[in-house]
Amino acid sequence: MRAIDALQIALVAAGAGLAVGLAGLLVAWLTRRWSIRWQLTLVATIAVLTVFGGALGIAWMMFLSGHDLQVITVVTSIAVVVAILVAFVIGSAMVRWSGAVQEQARGMALGAHQPLHESGPRELRSLSAELAETQRRLEEASAREARLEESRRELISWVAHDLRTPLAGLRAMAEALEDGIAADPHRYHQRIRVEVERLAQLVDDLFELSRIQAGALTLTPEPVLLGDLVSEALAGADPVARERRVRLGGQVEDGLEITADPASLSRVVSNLLMNAIRHTPADGTVEVHCRLAPTDVPGDGPSVDLSVSDGCGGLDPDDMDRVFDFGWQGSSARTPTAPEGADGGSGQGAGFGLAIVKGLVDAHRGRVWVENLPTATGCRFHVRLPA
Repeated sequence: MRAIDALQIALVAAGAGLAVGLAGLLVAWLTRRWSIRWQLTLVATIAVLTVFGGALGIAWMMFLSGHDLQVITVVTSIAVVVAILVAFVIGSAMVRWSGAVQEQARGMALGAHQPLHESGPRELRSLSAELAETQRRLEEASAREARLEESRRELISWVAHDLRTPLAGLRAMAEALEDGIAADPHRYHQRIRVEVERLAQLVDDLFELSRIQAGALTLTPEPVLLGDLVSEALAGADPVARERRVRLGGQVEDGLEITADPASLSRVVSNLLMNAIRHTPADGTVEVHCRLAPTDVPGDGPSVDLSVSDGCGGLDPDDMDRVFDFGWQGSSARTPTAPEGADGGSGQGAGFGLAIVKGLVDAHRGRVWVENLPTATGCRFHVRLPA
């Protein structure tokens, strides 16, 4: 083929393609709001009409016989029709598949559970899978929000009760002292001091919880020897344990050290100890153990496991997730009843100790959970912290 002939063929094909392409762009702009079915059909139509126009133009230039021209026209026309029909069918399938994904999204908005669609192109299947995963997360968030809302209502009720009870006692004792009818003023003064300390502790716990929830908790990490920290916590809890006739014990691996905020970590251990003592019956045992934890996931850094076991009688499986909620004070599954202290203070806390534990452990990028002991005599609280 001569160069001039090749150039003429290229010019004719380019002219036909340009004309069909410009016309196709105009039609595409006019129908831009139509269904994707027609958009795909239009794309296929433009492609085959470009070939059709170029072939006919070159055939006319070659002065083919009428028979040959008719053959080319019939073949290219059939190709055009087939291509348009195939594009229409594929476009209809795309509309059906996208409609299924749209129905899935609509069901999510209405809160209905929609099945995962396994048909259609990979992109639509991936979108359906993402929608299903999003729906699962939304359901989990909704359940978590409902549980938090229930916890808030219970928290308000419990705080109101915990404030009303000591205030009523303080009012009665103050009136008795004022009227001079108190049989033992010294004992009344002692009870007033105990109730005031209880109210101060409640206010401190509420303030600590508000800082944790607001993200305003400031940590000052530094090397901490866990043996010293646990020994101090045991010494601080020993008077309460003696009063309740609860034995304290445990073991810490030698030289175990982590980087953490000493005050926050000390409060974690103290809260776990006081919670364990409160729910352990007389002549029971509370133990603290601290060791280097095994690596659960390959590649993770070393971590430390601190556990506190008690004799609470075990937790109901339904209460496992509520242990660290605000104001949760146990249920009938906790078999022993916390006795009243010798100084007249209530043996039952406000239910903030474990919630504070979880907030402080989370702030250290750690993890806290509870499990029942194999002998069903008590519980074991675990605190896992990065070493």
